[in-house]
Amino acid sequence: MPLPLIEDESQLLAMPEGAYMNEAQLDFFRRRLLAEQAELEAALEETRRTIVDSRGAGDEADLAANEETLGLLLRQADRETRLLRKIVGTLKRLNEGDYGFCEETGAPIGLRRLLLRPTATLCLEAKQRQEQREHHYARRHSA
Repeated sequence: MPLPLIEDESQLLAMPEGAYMNEAQLDFFRRRLLAEQAELEAALEETRRTIVDSRGAGDEADLAANEETLGLLLRQADRETRLLRKIVGTLKRLNEGDYGFCEETGAPIGLRRLLLRPTATLCLEAKQRQEQREHHYARRHSA
């Protein structure tokens, strides 16, 4: 018997805990990730077109404004590219059966966390430990 199609977050969260990462939930996140991937690819293409179109001529003020705009567009393209890579990696994990489980501990990441950040690879506790290590490392090396 096929599992029901999950249309929204409330349906997802209403599922029993024992249903964690069943086929219906995996399908929900796959559809969400693919939609985000398509949106990002379109936005990245638009950003690239704008970068190409922003190269123009003009006086020094125009060139300076174009330079500033170009810098912002390049940073935006970089963020979009990094997120796109994360999504592709997440879809790979989903297809391999590892999605929804912490890379560090193997524990469930949790539906609420995945709804907020579908590309999450660490459960909340592991993420907090990672951030504490990074904070500690940054404090030790900035002094």
